[in-house]
Amino acid sequence: MRKIWVKIDPWDKDMVTTAIEGGADGVMVPEGYSEKVKALGLIQTISEDGDLKPGQDVVTFKISGSSDEAEISRLCREKKVILECTDWSIIPLENLIAQGAGVIAQVNSLEEAQTAFGILEKGVEHILFCPKNPLELKEALDRLQSNTDHIPLEVAEIIEIKPVGMGDRVCVDTCTDMKMGEGMLVGNASSALFLVHAESVENPYVAPRPFRVNAGAVHAYTRVPGGKTRYLSELCAGDPVLITDYKGRASIGTVGRLKIEKRPLMLIKAMVGGKEITSIVQNAETIRLTDPDGNPVSVVALRPGDKVLVALEASGRHFGMKISETITEK
Repeated sequence: MRKIWVKIDPWDKDMVTTAIEGGADGVMVPEGYSEKVKALGLIQTISEDGDLKPGQDVVTFKISGSSDEAEISRLCREKKVILECTDWSIIPLENLIAQGAGVIAQVNSLEEAQTAFGILEKGVEHILFCPKNPLELKEALDRLQSNTDHIPLEVAEIIEIKPVGMGDRVCVDTCTDMKMGEGMLVGNASSALFLVHAESVENPYVAPRPFRVNAGAVHAYTRVPGGKTRYLSELCAGDPVLITDYKGRASIGTVGRLKIEKRPLMLIKAMVGGKEITSIVQNAETIRLTDPDGNPVSVVALRPGDKVLVALEASGRHFGMKISETITEK
């Protein structure tokens, strides 16, 4: 999951307020200003009197060439390392990312930030942004917070739908009102997730709840930021989740509440690329998958031959992380 620190030196109250309101993860401020930051909002401070202390918890390393890479990798095992490139070349970052070093890239513009987050497709996970003014900071945070990975979606064909009795199902209430065509990726296997549509649809029985995804049974996986998956039952208030639309555009949402209740369930089977995939959801008219045009399709109306959107991946997962290992999930 991306992290954005903002360097504010000299002290600037407007800049701090912009950082907090824009969703920055931390601010680096001069010594003696951490309490002033905390008075404006709850955010991590990097300062001699802050939550993380320069030299002790965080170090800045000015890289001049490939000969510095071994030392940086060593430091990353002990502290948080802010990497300052003399000519802002992406080659050192490429090498360090390839080696698995978790560096913090210091950037001076939105363009540099976007480059850093996109290096080697994976990108750095953490930047220190040095803005010139609050307006530049606001624009950068708006763009960077909304820019998440694009998730390739494929079309799967329904082959079977059948009731499977009672079970515990999970409703994920987020802090985001989702639009038509948006929902969460959920499935029985981490390698095959269905796009379950949000409850943003008008119907004669209950009012729309566009913040909610009636996602699936407690055992099911869902995609979360950082290319990871989690069990639905693991989520709790404040956790980040991935909200995805029918074109594969993803954004980060926050869980506001989880509702786990006993409900009648149904098994959904589909075929995609010669592979059978499944998910278990509540057996009710208000639970919907998503068709290739972004339209919500009630699960009780599904028939063999219907087309729905899914996300697939080839690699297996261990504790939610991608690994290069053969894993079969049925």
